[in-house]
Amino acid sequence: MAKEGAQRAEETEQMIEKEGGRDAAEGGAGGSLRAGDAKEMRAVVLSAFGGLNKLRVSKKAMPEPQEGELKIRVKACGLNFIDLMVRQGNIDNPPKTPLVPGFECSGIVEALGDSVKGFEIGDRVMAFVNYNAWAEVVCTPVEFVYKIPDDMNFSEAAAFPMNFVTAYMMLFEVANLREGMSVLVHSAGGGVGQAVAQLCSTIPNVTVFGTASSFKHEAIKNSVTHLFDRNADYVQEVKRISTDGVDIVLDCLCGENTGKGLSLLKPLGTYILYGSSNMVTGETKSFFSFAKSWWQVEKVNPIKLYEENKVIAGFSLLNLLFKQNRGALIKGVMDKLLNLYNNKKIKPVVDSLWALEEVKEAMQRIHDRGNIGKLILDVEKAPTPLMANDSTETSEAGEEEEDHEGDNENKERMPFIQ
Repeated sequence: MAKEGAQRAEETEQMIEKEGGRDAAEGGAGGSLRAGDAKEMRAVVLSAFGGLNKLRVSKKAMPEPQEGELKIRVKACGLNFIDLMVRQGNIDNPPKTPLVPGFECSGIVEALGDSVKGFEIGDRVMAFVNYNAWAEVVCTPVEFVYKIPDDMNFSEAAAFPMNFVTAYMMLFEVANLREGMSVLVHSAGGGVGQAVAQLCSTIPNVTVFGTASSFKHEAIKNSVTHLFDRNADYVQEVKRISTDGVDIVLDCLCGENTGKGLSLLKPLGTYILYGSSNMVTGETKSFFSFAKSWWQVEKVNPIKLYEENKVIAGFSLLNLLFKQNRGALIKGVMDKLLNLYNNKKIKPVVDSLWALEEVKEAMQRIHDRGNIGKLILDVEKAPTPLMANDSTETSEAGEEEEDHEGDNENKERMPFIQ
């Protein structure tokens, strides 16, 4: 292991030297910019809230680390469903546009801000970022940065933080998962769903009920105990197998599934809402979809919760990190997760890799619920010619095309290319 670590460190140093020389010679991050642009980088920019045409790969000024921050040369970025909601402006108090999306990445430490300890230039790291992750270079506070295990690659590292921390916090910190319990998780084929299934397998005799699109069943059937079509009457199916219901419900859908989840809880069971993907039905934000989803949420009666001994909770990792200052708590969770990874108990599931210029197609794949595991933006990947599309250009008139929400269902989708 020591020999492998030394070899990995040597490879990292060579990589930095190679990139530094290339940047000096070619004047740009990743060798993709004109001479004289050494302080610029490529980044995915959201020009305004709306459809996919609001995304462009553009040149931006390269950030430099402030006190307590690390500068990271990004290798891979995680793409999550929350990023679709950000693009639409379908979140509370969204930041002003233009902005660079993305909340997690992996890469190599390139510079240290004042007072930073515990890291060195050349370290392989993964990190949470409060926006700005989808770029060639990011800066983020040291408390949000974690070293990558020797045998974990950059794509796996970018798929690790959001999914596994969210799954761990819900299962063990909120719901107190223990031996012999049962869990219902929606979107079992997604990144969080697969992380939940793996973490449940670390506890003896945990039964996992999962819902997913039928075309994913063959690929994920061995990761859960019982698998149901997301469009079927899963409530009756669960009750047929477990008359009393389940101990934990993890809901990323919201809408009518909230009432269904509460109805499935055993006494002392916990329902956790951690997303609302049912609100995303088209390419742009829809007030009708938003209103319909919340209209379908059954009113929660506190007296009924008291009488039935049920718990209802919510979980938002990004709020916990960036608004509620729980970075130290999350670091402790990451230490536990990395220990599980090193002991080969868990491993991130990567669905596919995409170039920055293919971000629109990658987002469409998540929107269509086509992924099994995590989609990754690979900063060094060259775009597939057929998929490069117009991600780096405007229309011939020099203006962005307008979205017409009513036409979304009629738009021809570009096929997914593995």
